[in-house]
Amino acid sequence: MYHSITLARKYLHHYIHAANSKGHGIHSPFVFAFIKEILNDKKTYPAYQEIEILRKALLQNESTIVVEDFGAGSAILPTKERVIRKMAASSLKPRKYAQLLFRMVKYFQPKTIIELGTSFGISTAYMAKGKPDATVYTLEGSKAIADIAREQFKKLQIHNIQTVIGAFDDTLPTVLQKSATIDFVFIDGNHRKDPTIAYFLAFLEKRTNDTLIIFDDIHWSAGMEEAWAFIVAHPAVTLSIDLFFIGIVWVNPSFLVKQHFSIRF
Repeated sequence: MYHSITLARKYLHHYIHAANSKGHGIHSPFVFAFIKEILNDKKTYPAYQEIEILRKALLQNESTIVVEDFGAGSAILPTKERVIRKMAASSLKPRKYAQLLFRMVKYFQPKTIIELGTSFGISTAYMAKGKPDATVYTLEGSKAIADIAREQFKKLQIHNIQTVIGAFDDTLPTVLQKSATIDFVFIDGNHRKDPTIAYFLAFLEKRTNDTLIIFDDIHWSAGMEEAWAFIVAHPAVTLSIDLFFIGIVWVNPSFLVKQHFSIRF
């Protein structure tokens, strides 16, 4: 993981050189619509308030759990016994990006969604609420964490989520076998170069013309930046968007010219 000062410098560089959030100078109609209809959608949806109430409760929860971590681990919380509120503060996707996931699902209406890295289920809940009749598979390495996420889903009365517990290398192949195609993917776990690339290549086997894949923390470390560079350059990727804290790729062959955009958000 990069030092916070290094990360801040990288973000400043991104902010200076990225396209502005109004879409000025963007000549792709698809990307301009993405900015206008999704990034800049300022409506307050009912799901926002009910999910954020649960986030607040998690951020105040002083209980401890014992965590089994199969990924890159936590640089902030290195011990296996962890306080829930501290985990929530460091691992939950910020409201801004969790709500972006909701809007993306609502806009693109995917039938099958896969999330790698449930955490306490906040981002999962947002995606499930974005399309209540979608099938959402969320994969989590730690049973203790997954159990807390399930509690959140029950409180929100969400019934379209299937929680899968275990190491991604063991559970992902089984989930992929269940799905003829995958429409929407959010990769938010095991923040290392080789696993990230391996997950991407596995999802390509189930892609459609409408599949989009979202990667969390693409500038988190040198390894994640190398993984992101590999993914953006892959021949199957026809459009990519760098929002700094997350990266989004499409594999739609109807985009005849490969394009990459960095956008402030």
